[in-house]
Amino acid sequence: MIIPIDDCYEEGRFAELAFTYAPVGLVVTENRVIRACNIAFAHMFGYEVDDLAGELFAILYPSDEEFVNIRDRGVKQLRETNRYWDERIMARKDGTLFWCRVRGHSFTPDAPLGRAVWSFADLSTERPYLPLTRREREILSYLSDGLTSKEIALQLEISHRTIEVYRAKLLRKFGVNNTGALFHSMGWIDGDHVVSAFSAS
Repeated sequence: MIIPIDDCYEEGRFAELAFTYAPVGLVVTENRVIRACNIAFAHMFGYEVDDLAGELFAILYPSDEEFVNIRDRGVKQLRETNRYWDERIMARKDGTLFWCRVRGHSFTPDAPLGRAVWSFADLSTERPYLPLTRREREILSYLSDGLTSKEIALQLEISHRTIEVYRAKLLRKFGVNNTGALFHSMGWIDGDHVVSAFSAS
């Protein structure tokens, strides 16, 4: 994508220039389909801009199941305040996973995902991705929602004791003693803003 910078300055097309070359990933969506994105967004995920136009947002998630799990997160908050942010794991074109910060604004607050603009910031340097099993990702997702071990067990249809075992493994893996510290270790934010693109978004 080549934007004639001199022409943009001469013609006052600063919005086009800012969108295209912003140092943060920007994407405009319609019903979860990418309508337009800037260079930083495409490159963050390992694509060219033209590769992403018209694609369902699901291609940027570790799996279709994980996209389904997270896709409606933020709808309630967007409807009420038209502001939303979280931090989640996404997937690059080559399959590598990474943490990113997502912020959203809807042009259609009554149907928040109808038309919206989002910013994405790559958090790889400040929060490297630690490999997690699919089950660990599921459990971390439900923990971030504030569910207890018994509630998670009901969701996953397994024993709550099994959930406790996985929870203990997660605490050991991150070198912390409790769930609050677990979320802090993943970026010094609280669980309300740790969205698992992990479980089956």
